[in-house]
Amino acid sequence: MQLKIYDSIKKEKVDFFPINPPKVRLYVCGPTVYDDSHLGHARSAIVFDLLRRILRENGYEVLFAKNFTDIDDKIINKSLQSGLSVAEITQTYTQKYLDEMAALGVERADIEPKATESLESICAMIEKLLEKGFAYQTPNGDIYLSVEKDPQYGSLSGRVAELETQSRIQNSEQKRDARDFALWKSYKGIGDIGYDSPFGKGRPGWHIECSAMIKKHLAYSGEYAIDIHGGGADLLFPHHENEASQTRCADNQTIAKYWIHNGFVTINGEKMAKSLGNSFFIKDALKNYDGEILRFYLLGTHYRAGLNFAEEDLLTAKKRLDRIYRLKKRIYPIQKIDEGECCEFREAFLEALNDDLNVSKALSVVDEFVAKANELLDKKQKDKAPMIAGNLVIIERLLGIGSKNPFAYFQLGVSEEQKNEIETLIAKRNEAKKQKDYAEADKIREELRKMGIEIMDTFEGCVWEKF
Repeated sequence: MQLKIYDSIKKEKVDFFPINPPKVRLYVCGPTVYDDSHLGHARSAIVFDLLRRILRENGYEVLFAKNFTDIDDKIINKSLQSGLSVAEITQTYTQKYLDEMAALGVERADIEPKATESLESICAMIEKLLEKGFAYQTPNGDIYLSVEKDPQYGSLSGRVAELETQSRIQNSEQKRDARDFALWKSYKGIGDIGYDSPFGKGRPGWHIECSAMIKKHLAYSGEYAIDIHGGGADLLFPHHENEASQTRCADNQTIAKYWIHNGFVTINGEKMAKSLGNSFFIKDALKNYDGEILRFYLLGTHYRAGLNFAEEDLLTAKKRLDRIYRLKKRIYPIQKIDEGECCEFREAFLEALNDDLNVSKALSVVDEFVAKANELLDKKQKDKAPMIAGNLVIIERLLGIGSKNPFAYFQLGVSEEQKNEIETLIAKRNEAKKQKDYAEADKIREELRKMGIEIMDTFEGCVWEKF
């Protein structure tokens, strides 16, 4: 089956053909680690986790890198405001990000470079740009890339009209052109941080780190540096435009053969961002919802479309996930898995995902499977359990959902104290039934129902779930 992806630059779906099959090199812009991550970060991470899973299912060997920006004006400002060192801040929020991504079922990247650990590569690229005449150093020590020296600048995003108002670029009287962007920021003294370099003490600009990291960890020789470059739609300009320009000027390479960008998460129609004061932090969402439920919700809208966060939609997504777990419960504990009988389901499922990560179509395939599987089990066709289990494994492998014990899944959101109370009541009910005091048993069942707990008597004993 042919994988098709939407190339952000060509603005159309194209067939995906890697540079050096079966290898695929994928780079995604990671977070600037100065504060808690919000659902916009979560969505991007989940989108590219899904892409990685689909690539692997298609037989590709994926080398995946996601960077951490740990040198930035916002980090320095946070340090000044909090009294904490830059290292304390970045280490804290890097680990928080990794922990939260794990809770969302996002697999860690193969390579996780940091700006502070890539200074040698960054400086080497800046030196090359200076030597080739594409960059210049101002009297105060700052270094800029000269946009007018790159005739292809703007070809990536097509947003040349916005050059005058590029985000993250500070105006400077020493810049030759207002469009030029910083490669190196000289040390400004108290309230700044600086690292030794061939150009004097200072720190790298934001854009140069990704170009340097790609060159250091992933780049092929030849026309293209890597197969796929990804990130949020807000990064297309100016960040990715500037990355492409640096790499083109320094190494005469196109930085990526394909570009993929995910859409925004919005709240009340506004892009979710810390600067707008409308961030829904992942840590807060995880207090109320299990990470797998959040993952399933964020997966449900096509990655290129905007997602307007709404709690009622999240609850609807949970009900859909519930159906998968109710099916798993019917064959649990799983004694045997047989993917050999799953060819038809896998083909339809992967065909949908290969159509530019069409999760909506893929989930319709899942819904159809769940309905048919329940019909088979209703007809007492227990011999189909290994096939059903095999399909559930495929869903887990590709979507990253469905791995929990199904009984534990339906107990999510219940505290340990509540669990102890529930188990005590169930033990009392069991004793009442043993004494044939069915009125007392029914009374306890009703008491549990008032607590939002449903109980079921099975051959393996009484089980319960939250409803």
